Amino acid sequence: QFIAVVVADSYEQARAAAYKLKIRYATDKPATDLKTELPRSQRPKVFMGEEAQVNAGKAAAELTRSHARVDHTYTTPAEHHHPMEPHATIAVWEGNNKLTLYDATQGVGLTGTIAAYFLGLQPADVRVIAPFVGGGFGSKGLWLHTLLVAMAAKAAGRPVKLSLTRQMMQTNVGHRAATIQAVSVGTDAAGKLSTIRHHTDSYNNLTQFFEPSGKQTLVLYEAPLREVTYNVAKLNRGTPTFMRAPGETPGTFALESALDEMAYKLRIDPVEFRIKNNATKDPMKGHEFSSNYLLDCYRIGAERFGWSARNMEPGKKKNGRYMVGYGMATATYPGGRSAATVKVQLKSNGDVTLMTASIDIGTGTYTVLAQTASDALGLPVDRIDVKIGDSSLPPSPLAGGSQTTASIHPAALEACKLLRQELALLASSDPKSSLSGRKFEELDYADGQLRVRGEKKGESYTDILRRANRTELEACATTQPISGNGLTIPSALCTPSEIPAEENSDIKKYAFHSFGAQFAEVWVDEDFGTIRVKRFTSVQDVGRIMNEKTARSQIIGGVIFGIGAALMEATEYDTRWGNPVVRTLADYHVPVNLDVPPIDVHFIGKPDPHISPIGARGIGEIGITGVSAAIANAVFNATGKRLRDLPLTPDKVLLA
Repeated sequence: QFIAVVVADSYEQARAAAYKLKIRYATDKPATDLKTELPRSQRPKVFMGEEAQVNAGKAAAELTRSHARVDHTYTTPAEHHHPMEPHATIAVWEGNNKLTLYDATQGVGLTGTIAAYFLGLQPADVRVIAPFVGGGFGSKGLWLHTLLVAMAAKAAGRPVKLSLTRQMMQTNVGHRAATIQAVSVGTDAAGKLSTIRHHTDSYNNLTQFFEPSGKQTLVLYEAPLREVTYNVAKLNRGTPTFMRAPGETPGTFALESALDEMAYKLRIDPVEFRIKNNATKDPMKGHEFSSNYLLDCYRIGAERFGWSARNMEPGKKKNGRYMVGYGMATATYPGGRSAATVKVQLKSNGDVTLMTASIDIGTGTYTVLAQTASDALGLPVDRIDVKIGDSSLPPSPLAGGSQTTASIHPAALEACKLLRQELALLASSDPKSSLSGRKFEELDYADGQLRVRGEKKGESYTDILRRANRTELEACATTQPISGNGLTIPSALCTPSEIPAEENSDIKKYAFHSFGAQFAEVWVDEDFGTIRVKRFTSVQDVGRIMNEKTARSQIIGGVIFGIGAALMEATEYDTRWGNPVVRTLADYHVPVNLDVPPIDVHFIGKPDPHISPIGARGIGEIGITGVSAAIANAVFNATGKRLRDLPLTPDKVLLA
């Protein structure tokens, strides 16, 4: 916990001086153990504006009447984000009222607004710059160190840089809270789900956020009754926060493990069991899905993986001393979209600058934005200069919730269309132009030219600007979904775009979700209990794919993230003091090259017709969902041992 900042001329001086501080604390008995504190836990009524306790107490009677049922508890440990780039901020004051923060953040607009509030400044007087961010996974927003370095810079009268150590990142910038999840599943004699009950025990501290592990249980599968509830204790640990696919990551482990247990109990293939119980509408709201190709994910995934070679009976396949098993699980994540504004400038030499306050946290935002502008203006990608990561640019959502692609590209498309309209107006009103008198609807564009539809020769953008004596032309567009601003800080609009309601994220009419199927093959050493994932197949339905290479990289990263959660990641705490004893990447284990198998990624690639004119949904988080369950289910198929506590370490295999 930060309690002071030491400012010096060098990093080494500052570290040495900080170690010399003598701190005295008032002592008290800490609350450090989740199970111990559960009797004093609270039952939150809402989470992010939605009801938290759904059908509480209603599942028990229906479960009793079920033809078959499974009831088990699954646990997941505390986990930390551990981006390769540590959190860091440089604060520069201009006078007493203007502040520039060079910050490792996932949202320049959000960081600037919050900093302005706490420092007593006008939001317009705080500029946040983050052109490149070396990973975040939900941990990089505004934490206390950003405010402290601003205060230190003002006191010192000069710019100050503060970079967190890996040890500081364990306690001060959030983590995923541990969960204890009790899942009960009931079916009728035909294997159709009758009831799903999913209860989560977890904790928080200082905020209202808690790990929403029942989210996917409200979306997946057709069941007449589902009960999703939470108990949240308060622990004296660093504040939990969003971490890649919050809720769905631990939640799919529990739900998809329970579904696998039920499939085995009923002697039904796990893929066929999920197909039998597939939901064609949002089970809770009754809305049609905006787009849903989950059945295709199951079918294509099974074919690509070779699922038909799986033996339902566990322990039947071996390779030397290794027991070999196949497992699968469903993946899902909401398809969100927020308001966004994009400005496009065309220079007289034909170069284009596209500007928006989005962030690239390693996902390829620069690349895909350039592609969108290239397509929408008929110009080569190398003529497009993308400027993002600056709060002084037009507002965009923070890089979280898998919303960046779905949000900013419709705005980019509309801004480019407005720019073409401005060019057409200049050309149409110019008697010397070959396009004089032509309406915009009559024109097409390609190769840096406007031309009459059906004709190969037209007039270049540069010629249109030259004759109009213009050095540049600018257009700015704001796209706002029917669902509202979302993760974007509201600001003055540019030209608001009129998108048909059917293409504008109408959440009162459609349910927006992405879906996928995860397949894993594991080898388990019968002597040592070590688990190796030998190959993995991930088939995803995420709408239109804007860039195959960057999209595939996101899913591969998500699967690797899931392998870490399944096999090795856990933050252990000293129960006496509440501080983590796992404090570096030497003892917080994450997958390295030899832990990562060949990962086969396939996209359905069909646009979502209702989320936006682009038809793309976000893909940053769905790749991790279902991975740990697929691996755990494969371990059962290999060994006959059902492991319900992550991570799946060798001792648990040997002791099961």
